[in-house]
Amino acid sequence: MKSIIDIQIFDLGLAFLIMLIPFSFFLYFRVKIVKSALIALVRMLLQLSLIAVYLDKIFELNNVFINTTWVFVMVIVGVSTTISRVGLNWKYFIAPLFLSSLTAVLIIDSFFIGLVIKPNYFFDARYFVPITGMVLGNSLNHNIVGLTTYFKGLTEKRDLYLFLLTNTGEHKYALRPFISEAVKRGLNPMIANMTVIGLISLPGMMTGQLLGGSSPIVAVKYQVMIMLAIFTGSTTNLFLSILFSNSFIFDKFNRLKKEVLK
Repeated sequence: MKSIIDIQIFDLGLAFLIMLIPFSFFLYFRVKIVKSALIALVRMLLQLSLIAVYLDKIFELNNVFINTTWVFVMVIVGVSTTISRVGLNWKYFIAPLFLSSLTAVLIIDSFFIGLVIKPNYFFDARYFVPITGMVLGNSLNHNIVGLTTYFKGLTEKRDLYLFLLTNTGEHKYALRPFISEAVKRGLNPMIANMTVIGLISLPGMMTGQLLGGSSPIVAVKYQVMIMLAIFTGSTTNLFLSILFSNSFIFDKFNRLKKEVLK
């Protein structure tokens, strides 16, 4: 395979000129997201620049303490973002969401790094950090959709929930349709993406490996592995987020506490 072609800083700057196309549409049709889009672009550039320097140092040091600390930071950022985006009360959700994310990461990393990839050093930053990051990043999106659906159902269909609770006499049975709908809506986008992967799009990880000089066969094997990891990790995280949270958000009569949602 040929060596990768590096992108010079000046050429990367030229790439931003393409943004004139979407911004022209925004301005012409008066779509009021120009400011937020500009802020997002600037943040993306700054954050990725910092992470490039930071990850380069992490990869160089490859220290177990630094690597695991970075993973904890990713978990905390993901949990705080989920709580803020869904509009949840920090008091009730910080512990269960942190525990669910950490559990999902432990399961996925132990299985895929320990049993599938089998590097000489389990905490090797080249595998440990990216795989954990991809699982947490995707889990974040599906958790937000799933938890939003779950609490929307419990609040808007309160009468149905109480009806099921009264007639079944079991809290877990009354919650099943709400959990089912939350998981379905939360995971549907990923399932749809999996059905067309490789047909209408090449996934980010596979594209990155191809650009980095890996053979298509190696890139495909890693992409299959990471899709399995993402699907299992996101599903586990979403289920556990709901189940762990249920221990904190209902009163002694199994009614949803009013203060759990902002």
